[in-house]
Amino acid sequence: MQIRHYVILLFWILVSQITALNAREVLSPADSTPVNKAFAYRAAAFTSLYYGGSLYVLGKTWYKDRERASFHFYNDNMGYLQVDKLGHMYGGYVYSYIGYFGLLKLGATRHDALIFGSTLGFVLQFPIEIMDGLYEGYGFSWGDIAANTMGSALVLGQELLFQEQWLKYKFSYWESVYSGKANGFLGTNTFNRIFNDYNGHTYWLSFPVNRLPATSFLPDWLNLAVGYGANGMYGEFENITSYNGVAIPETERYRQYLLSLDIDWTRIHTNSRFLQLLFKGMTFVKMPFPSLEYNSKGQFKGYWIYY
Repeated sequence: MQIRHYVILLFWILVSQITALNAREVLSPADSTPVNKAFAYRAAAFTSLYYGGSLYVLGKTWYKDRERASFHFYNDNMGYLQVDKLGHMYGGYVYSYIGYFGLLKLGATRHDALIFGSTLGFVLQFPIEIMDGLYEGYGFSWGDIAANTMGSALVLGQELLFQEQWLKYKFSYWESVYSGKANGFLGTNTFNRIFNDYNGHTYWLSFPVNRLPATSFLPDWLNLAVGYGANGMYGEFENITSYNGVAIPETERYRQYLLSLDIDWTRIHTNSRFLQLLFKGMTFVKMPFPSLEYNSKGQFKGYWIYY
């Protein structure tokens, strides 16, 4: 997931979690509930201004040093061992999740929230993919479109099949050992390494443990999580050997498959508005827990804490 997607997404999460504080993961009434029109207008106006402004800023910053080009395509499906694609899926999921429950909070019917909210991830990310196709060095990626769509479909599909979001898609990051050996290629400080150091990214599917056989006695908030990440990457498709005149160590690129525990904060009930806000902000973040790893080098590893 490219840096500009993350910047837009992080800001959207912050604002949307505040405005959707009272949203609940429950079905709206079967009959139509009057929508708070004033709040709906404000939300629509904010979304339009925010998104229009974001595209403008991207045009003046991210693309400013890039030449305009005729619309073209770019196949990056093998880039970063698909970690980037899982990032795109994550963006689509988060936008759609917030859109769906945000509309329910406004009083929309479940039908309308599904149509206009659960598709928000695809809708918001599609123009950015179009812009990529108009600049040199980038390109329109069908892989990105597919990943964005899968993120939105994860929200929509669960509501249609289960009438709830029991499967959560989450993200965790821990600065990798590779970032300090890259002479700035993977970022120059902790903040920008979050966006550049794909080695530190892990994406998780988290679901209630008590959905498994003979586990109904376990609490609703205790989850089991399966994760995917990759390591050894100093480049999108293959590793570079030097950066800014400094040699970069030779490493092996490999995939990681992980198993861990997690917490579903949406299933912990509290009357504290502060805790409600805090828990909602943590909805999309995997909690540190002991983890098991199997990787494409054929190794099994265990971690007392993995994040």
